[in-house]
Amino acid sequence: MPAAGALSGAADAWAAPSERTRGRHTVELRDGWRFALVNPGGITDPTGGYEGAAQPGYDDSAWRQISVPHDWSIEQTPTTEHGTTSGTGFFPGGLGWYRTAFTLPPALAGKRISVEFDGVYMDAYVYCNGKEVGRHPYGYTGFAFDLTDLLHTDGATDNVIAVKVRNQLPSSRWYSGSGIYRDARLVVTEPVHVQRWGTYVTTPDITGERALVRARTTVVNEGDASVDVQVLSRIVDSEGRSAARTAGTVTVGDRADVTHELTVEKPKLWDFATPDHRYTLETELRVGGELIDTYRTPFGIRQFRFDPDEGFHLNGTHAKIKGVDLHHDQGALGAAISVDAVRRQMTIMKSMGVNAFRTSHNPPSPQMIQVCEELGIVMMVEAFDCWRTGKTTYDYGRFFDEWCEKDTTEMVLAARNSPAVVLWSIGNEVPDSTSTAGLAMADRIIGAIKAADDTRPLVIGSDKYRRVPTKGSAADLMLAKLDGLGLNYNTAKSVDALHAAYPHLFLFESESSSETSTRGAYQEPEHLNTGENHTPGRRATSSYDNNLASWTMSGEYGHKKDRDRKWFAGQFLWSGIDYIGEPTPYDVFPVKASFFGAVDTAGFPKDMYHLFKSQWTGEPMVHLLPMSWNHEAGDTVEVWVYANVDTVELFLNGKSLGTRQFDTKKTADGRSYLETTEATGDDKTFTDGPYPGSYTSPNGSAGKLHLGWKVPYEPGELKAVARRDGRTVATDVLRTAGTPRAIRLTPDRKTLAADGRSLVFVTAEVVDAHGVVVPDAEDLLTFDVAGGSLAGLDNGREESAERYQASTRTAFHGKALAIVRSGTKAGTLKVTARAEGLRTAATTVRTTPAGSKTTTPATAFQPDYPPAPNYPYADASYSGRTDTLPAALLDGDAATGWSNAFYKSATALLPAFNGARREDWVSVTWARPRTVDRVEVSFTVDGTHALPASVAVSVWDGEKYVSVKGGVVDWATASDTPTVITFDAVRGSRLRLLMTSGHPGAADGGLRISRLEVPVG
Repeated sequence: MPAAGALSGAADAWAAPSERTRGRHTVELRDGWRFALVNPGGITDPTGGYEGAAQPGYDDSAWRQISVPHDWSIEQTPTTEHGTTSGTGFFPGGLGWYRTAFTLPPALAGKRISVEFDGVYMDAYVYCNGKEVGRHPYGYTGFAFDLTDLLHTDGATDNVIAVKVRNQLPSSRWYSGSGIYRDARLVVTEPVHVQRWGTYVTTPDITGERALVRARTTVVNEGDASVDVQVLSRIVDSEGRSAARTAGTVTVGDRADVTHELTVEKPKLWDFATPDHRYTLETELRVGGELIDTYRTPFGIRQFRFDPDEGFHLNGTHAKIKGVDLHHDQGALGAAISVDAVRRQMTIMKSMGVNAFRTSHNPPSPQMIQVCEELGIVMMVEAFDCWRTGKTTYDYGRFFDEWCEKDTTEMVLAARNSPAVVLWSIGNEVPDSTSTAGLAMADRIIGAIKAADDTRPLVIGSDKYRRVPTKGSAADLMLAKLDGLGLNYNTAKSVDALHAAYPHLFLFESESSSETSTRGAYQEPEHLNTGENHTPGRRATSSYDNNLASWTMSGEYGHKKDRDRKWFAGQFLWSGIDYIGEPTPYDVFPVKASFFGAVDTAGFPKDMYHLFKSQWTGEPMVHLLPMSWNHEAGDTVEVWVYANVDTVELFLNGKSLGTRQFDTKKTADGRSYLETTEATGDDKTFTDGPYPGSYTSPNGSAGKLHLGWKVPYEPGELKAVARRDGRTVATDVLRTAGTPRAIRLTPDRKTLAADGRSLVFVTAEVVDAHGVVVPDAEDLLTFDVAGGSLAGLDNGREESAERYQASTRTAFHGKALAIVRSGTKAGTLKVTARAEGLRTAATTVRTTPAGSKTTTPATAFQPDYPPAPNYPYADASYSGRTDTLPAALLDGDAATGWSNAFYKSATALLPAFNGARREDWVSVTWARPRTVDRVEVSFTVDGTHALPASVAVSVWDGEKYVSVKGGVVDWATASDTPTVITFDAVRGSRLRLLMTSGHPGAADGGLRISRLEVPVG
């Protein structure tokens, strides 16, 4: 028999007088679900044990109790099994079943009852009382099924809804999640009611004095006879006051459309700065004077335009699109939607200066639309990542021909009344989009969009237009169908060429930059592009805006290109936040998250966040890079400053290191901006003019968006003071951290609803005795929650095999994040974090009574301890390639070896690069301390590698590396023969060799070791 479900007990709730059950009712299907993961590696049932899972009498008592939204993939441990890939974060998909059981009272007999899902990933089959009621393949659009004729309304017989979900991998290029990951509900109406998505609100005429609001309502009649229906439309402002109303009567057979025009006097316009200026259309249906349906539609009054020559305007004011691309996962929560998590993500983006969001590359959740409306962020809503020709084996391409119009229509209907939505995108980097067959596919999508909404421009996000297409080609003909073109990673010169060739199109960057970075990692700021570190455990990329793939560009370049062209509508930065999957430039376990974000998956800003904040916000700010001040004695640190004021002075331990200034410049159309004046070397396509090899603005100038100092390192305090007109307006301070002493916890809010669903995000920091975050701290933190439960843990590290849903997490660059879910009792929620050798920390949040509470018990998370290392093991500060890792030092194979040599391919803007690094180290660690007095190192000498200029030996004494004494180096005279280093005997558990290149910056200055032996002394 089925277990008790979401609405068991609902018979009592519904068994009220008939007048209370008249009209529309919605029952959220959050609790009471049972779930079984049948097969994480495929979509078959290998045991046959789930063959009857759709049937009402199937015994699901052994299944897990879960609440919806739910993502079963994020619950798993990252793995290379089950067909996973780095693209989707090494998380399994497979086959899952959901079931919920409930009773309905006799009062609901004669009603129309449907089930709605906002999103199920993917290929969902829905059953009601054993009968299949429908299928929905696309994981990103909502859908509904009428269950009326299949349900029992006797108050005693269980109704069972079962959902089979099939996510056969690979089905996506990024992490998709699996399951009923968005909200679900039952909707109960009278036979005569407003159709699902049955209102369409437009504002065709807006002045300062009044706004014309046109409201079209679709009324359906599922009764036996035509009926006269009075339709009342009332507009209510954000404070609940009536702003306009009208009514009319229509005879409804099967369905009828009713259009009302209402005038709102002195309308309050929805805008970037006034997102609270929203209205609600309240639609009432009456039959024979009796109210039978009430339908509420939030909307906003605003006007906008995209102009090929003047760019974007909102409510008559020119504004650049300062946008970000985001995938739909929410870090440690996976795909399971939470409005609190969405609000946190977008609030962080807003603080960076963001005013626009592209739903990459699929229709968004209702919660995302809601939050963008609340924050004043305009949206480019995108339909698909592929059409008929797929990008992965099991993606949407399988379903396109049958489903594309249906899914496009659903996308538009769900979002068309939002003031935030300003663009419809028919796809992203679609292979079919520049083929002859693709023209007809585009027509189908465009036709579906225009049938549902004809008030917004149509665009595509594309990487196919990096040069002007041939006239008459499919690529050229595609552009005749569109109002605008989103460009992915175009050079400035190609943007200008497209603008000249297609003057009727407005242009913008649908994906800009894609520089990759790791929070707290820094490498070779003297180079515009750097190699990747392939050492296991150290796979990270530089935060000096200088790690680029073959198609990508620095953040500074992308911004300058956009800034200088008023007609260019703006840009969407790829990406605003790191996401699970697609971990370019790596393709190896356990690197499972992207490096593209300005913010990491935990929500902690990287330096790129501050670059864009300096360009996109007006409140004075200054940011120091690197973002910590712990370095080695003798280092000269290249310090950058991002600021939106012109003058910055740098101090080290109170001593001025000098003042640097941006020049104030003007774009060709007269807008002011700050920039240095110097060659940048960032665009090889500029071959002449005053700055050959550097991006040069149309005004003839070139420069950087940061100020720089070379600072001989001293421990203490580094301080940047930003001044405007001689007055200090912003500061940033870094302090050298000592040894870790304690944990500090900081919640992002003080109160929380005790509904069992609301979230608080608690930042955990490992600090020294003075409260300074220790930048290299990687302590294993254990979290406990009283009065609530853990929802997920994260640290923003891209390379990690740790579970997101565990009670432990290592700190990364001194930080971790605990996502904590409220309990169901008002009072106090307490979060505690512990780590060996550190002072325990605790923080509390007040929880307040809530009307609706979850009834599903929270899952108890277990610790996820790192595996013990296999001794001995080798490590290296840097490995230049995937086949030159430090393990090769100890494998006994002379044909293999560790190397720091790398090669960076040319990009559209930069030449290829393979200059040798100045210095690197390798080490070997043993399980127990040993006495050593000799090292034998076989260096390779060839066209890429040379003997090091120097080599220094140090041994770990349990707390630090100590240089050996009496060292003598007997250099080998042939390649791959031992160089012998002897020294006074010393005892330790780890030995390190620090080597400097004999030819730093040169192609033949790399270091390679084919063999490393440390005889026991």
